[in-house]
Amino acid sequence: MRIVLTTVDEASVSIKGKKVGAINKGYLLLVGFTFGDNEELVSKMVDKFLNLRVFPDEHDKINLSLSDVGGSILSVSQFTLYANAKGSRRPSFTDALSPMEAERLYNYFNKCIEERYGKLATGVFGADMKVESINDGPFTLILDSKELYQ
Repeated sequence: MRIVLTTVDEASVSIKGKKVGAINKGYLLLVGFTFGDNEELVSKMVDKFLNLRVFPDEHDKINLSLSDVGGSILSVSQFTLYANAKGSRRPSFTDALSPMEAERLYNYFNKCIEERYGKLATGVFGADMKVESINDGPFTLILDSKELYQ
C-alpha cells in the first residue's frame, strides 16, 4: 500500500465539473494498493498517518498532528501509484491490485478513517477525477507499507 500525503490549506475533487469532496486544512491522501495488501496492513497505515506530527507549532517546529490542528482528510484512490516505468516509455500497472479488490480495501481504508478520526471527504473509486489543492508548505510524504511494515 502506498499513500502520498500532502498537507493542504484546502483540497477538492470533482467529477464532470461537480465537486464531490472538499476540505480545508488537513491531508490530501492519494492511495494505491498492491498484491499482499490486506485489512491489517490498511489499519496500520491509517494509524501511522493519523499520528504523524507534520504541522508546525507556534515556534514553526514540525510538531503537531492532524488532530492538533483540527484538520480534515480528503482521500482519493490512485492506482497509478503502482506504475512501473522501468525500461519503457509507457508505464505498466501490473503491480496495482485488481480494481475489485482495490475498491474493497479503499472502502475499508475510508471506514477506518471515519471510525478513528471522522473528518473525511473522498473521491469516487475508479472515476475520472479532477483534484485541486493548495498545498501547505509544501509538505509531502510517501508512505509505503513495504518500507514501514515488511
